[in-house]
Amino acid sequence: MGWFVNRRRRKIMRQPFPAAWEEIIHRNFVYYRLLDDAEQAHLQKLMQVFIAEKNWEGAGGLELTDEIRITIAVQACLLILNMSHDYYRNVTTIIVYPSEVVPPPRKISFFETALHPVEPPCPIVGQAFHRGPLILVWEAVLFSGRHPGSGYNVVYHEFAHKLDMLDGAADGTPPLNTRLEYRKWIKTLSREYLLLRKDLEKGVGTFLDDYGAMDEAEFFAVATEHFFDQPVLMCEHAPELYRLFREYYGQDPAARGGK
Repeated sequence: MGWFVNRRRRKIMRQPFPAAWEEIIHRNFVYYRLLDDAEQAHLQKLMQVFIAEKNWEGAGGLELTDEIRITIAVQACLLILNMSHDYYRNVTTIIVYPSEVVPPPRKISFFETALHPVEPPCPIVGQAFHRGPLILVWEAVLFSGRHPGSGYNVVYHEFAHKLDMLDGAADGTPPLNTRLEYRKWIKTLSREYLLLRKDLEKGVGTFLDDYGAMDEAEFFAVATEHFFDQPVLMCEHAPELYRLFREYYGQDPAARGGK
């Protein structure tokens, strides 16, 4: 990150945060009111840079508005509120559809042999590509922001994938600082992931959404949703996982209140 980028960002953050933007946040992101004044002010600065630096595209007939950009940005930037970060450097373009979208069928590459029929694509509300855009569905984004507490938040989920991918792999282990942190992360995540799979195989009810049992990458994204959206319940049902995420994100959502 060069001198010019830092200078441009400082200039953006010196600009006053528009009152109309804050009205949108209060209307579309209920969680915002749980943050203290300092956290809200810092989050606003992150949003200003985030909104300015990303390429925003509407698809499926959707016309991009400030409301859409702000509602996405406030939820995405919450994740990095207290982290060392570069504003999701691996997110350059955010594509927003109005409602559920069906992606095009996956093509068999020249070097692949199709042993089974390729399953038709299913409707999605969000998708994060390793070397590509991040796709969101506006209906799901708005629902996530206005109705917290269910453990479901498409913005948290997809941007958690992007944090995971910062080291070049979507494996449920984002970049960490020390070997000790990696050992602790892998030990805790692996145990909780395998426990989720085991409980589902036995038909035992689980706190974490069963979508997290697909693989380690989905487990990390799903656990992130619960960490911010159901922190008190996560403390009760998965205390070690909660503590690990508290250290990683540098936040303690359960102490703010909510579910």
